[in-house]
Amino acid sequence: MFLEAVDLVLQRLKDQGADFSKVKGISGAGMQHGTVFWSKDAEILLGSLDAGKTLVEQLEGGARGERKGAFSHPFSPNWQDASTQKQCERFDVALKNPNSLAEATGSKAHHRFSGPQILRFHQKYPEAYNATSRISLVSSFLASIFLGKVAPIDIGDVCGANLWDIKNGRWHEDLLTLAAGDEGVADLKSKLGNVPEDGGGNFGTISHYFVNRYNFPPSCQIIPFTGDNPSTILALPLRSSDAIVSLGTSTTFLMSTPSYKPDPAYHFMNHPTTAGLYMFMLCYKNGGLAREHVRDAINNLSSSADSKSWDLFNEAATSTAALGQKDPSSDSMRLGLFFPRPEIVPNVKAGTWRFLYANDSLTPVPPPSAQTKTQDSSWPIPHADARAILESQFLSLRLRSQNLVEKQGDLPPQPRRIYLVGGGAANTTIAELAGEVLGGADGIFKLDIGGNACALGAAYKAAWGVGRRDDEKFEDFLESRWNEESFVKKICEGYRKGVWERYGEALKGFEKVEAKAIDEKGEGRA
Repeated sequence: MFLEAVDLVLQRLKDQGADFSKVKGISGAGMQHGTVFWSKDAEILLGSLDAGKTLVEQLEGGARGERKGAFSHPFSPNWQDASTQKQCERFDVALKNPNSLAEATGSKAHHRFSGPQILRFHQKYPEAYNATSRISLVSSFLASIFLGKVAPIDIGDVCGANLWDIKNGRWHEDLLTLAAGDEGVADLKSKLGNVPEDGGGNFGTISHYFVNRYNFPPSCQIIPFTGDNPSTILALPLRSSDAIVSLGTSTTFLMSTPSYKPDPAYHFMNHPTTAGLYMFMLCYKNGGLAREHVRDAINNLSSSADSKSWDLFNEAATSTAALGQKDPSSDSMRLGLFFPRPEIVPNVKAGTWRFLYANDSLTPVPPPSAQTKTQDSSWPIPHADARAILESQFLSLRLRSQNLVEKQGDLPPQPRRIYLVGGGAANTTIAELAGEVLGGADGIFKLDIGGNACALGAAYKAAWGVGRRDDEKFEDFLESRWNEESFVKKICEGYRKGVWERYGEALKGFEKVEAKAIDEKGEGRA
C-alpha cells in the first residue's frame, strides 16, 4: 500500500500538470511509530529501479518467493497495533519503572512504539528478523524510496520508539539489549543505523528512478523525513511556549519548549529541526466525541433543536459562571471528568465523574435518580456539563503543561500564543473557554492552513534544508517568509486577569478528581 501510494500520488500530480523539474528538495511526514523491515536485497533493489516499472513490481517480492523483494516482512505494524502488551510490560520495567523509562526516552512504553514492536517481531518471526538488514520508521522508509538507499531515521521521529536516549543523544544500550535478544546489541544497532543530529541535513540527491519516470532534476536533495506530529509543529513559525491544540474527535496538544521534563502521562521528543528545543505532546482519546455527548443530551431536551447544532450547548456554557461559582467566596467549584471512551490521560476506563470542590475536599455529585428524575440542584445535568466538560479538558492541558511554559513579560508563566486547529476550532465558545483556562499572553488564534498541516510542515522543512543560510534556525527561516494574515486569525483574548488565577486554584482539586477516577477505574481495575 505504501509503495502503491507513492507512485499513485506522483502520477496524479504529473497528470494534473505538476512540473517536477522545478523541485529543489523533498522532505515528508510519515505516520509515527510505523515500522518497516528491509531485506538483505533492499539496497541493491532500491539502487537499480527501472523507470518503466512501478515500485510495487520491483520492490514487493513474490508471494511464494519466486522473486526477491526488498522487505523481510510484508507488513508494517503501525500506530493502531495494540498487540504488544507483554513487550510493553518488559520495557516499563527494563529501567525499573515507567517513570525511569519516560525520563530516558521521553515516554513510557506504548503498544505502537517501535521498540516493543521490534521485540515482538523478533520473538514471533525470528527467521524474518535474522533476514532483516535494516529497520526503518515510516518516515525514513519514505525517504529511502526517494533516496534510492536506506535513509537514516530523523532526530525527532526516533523518539517515538522507546529506544533513544534523548538526553545523551544515542541509542539506549539497555533498551537495545532488551529488543535485540540473543542476536545482540551490535546487530540491532546496525539494523537501525546512525541518527544524524541535523534535522535539515542533506541525505543526498534523488534516485534516478524519479528523475527518469517523473522528470525530477538530478540535483533534487532529500532532506530528513519526520513523523506526522513533529511535522505539524513545523507548519508555522512556532516559538518557545507557543502551543497548538487540535480539537478533533480526539484532542492533541503540541508545544515547542526548551524544557525537558518528561512524565509517563505524556510524550517528549527532540524538536525535528531545532537543537535545544523539544516537542511536548499530549494525546487524549476523548475530545470532540465527549463534547458531542453533552451537546446531544442538551438538544434532546428541546423539541425544536437541530440535533447537531451547538447553539444550546454554547448558550449553556456561556451562561454558566466559571467553575459553576456564582459567588466564588461561598460556592463550591464544579469539577468533573467526561470519558465516554477509555482515556489514556489519565489512564482510566470509560466513565463520568462530577464533584464539588471546596476547602481542599471533594464532594461527589450523584447522578439523577432513574426513578424520580430528581437531581442535585448544585449541578443541573446536562446543562451544567456544557461548561464543565470544556473546563475539564482545558484544565487537563494546563495541569500537564504548567511547568513547561515561561513568563510572558509581566504576566505569569503561560503559553505565548495558542493556535486552535480541527473541527472544534470553529466554535467561538470553545475558544473563549480555552483562553480563560489556558491563558495565552498574545491571544487565541485559529490556524487555517488546509487539512494537512503535517504535509505543509514537511514542505517547509525541505525548503529550510535546501535554502537556509549557515546556522539559520528553522523558525527564523520560516518567519521571514511567513504571511500571517493569510493563515492566522485571532479569535479572542487569552489571559484574563483574575479568571486565569481562579482556574489555577482549581488545579489542585482537579488533580484530586483524576486520582479518584484512577482509584475507581484505573488500568488494571475491573
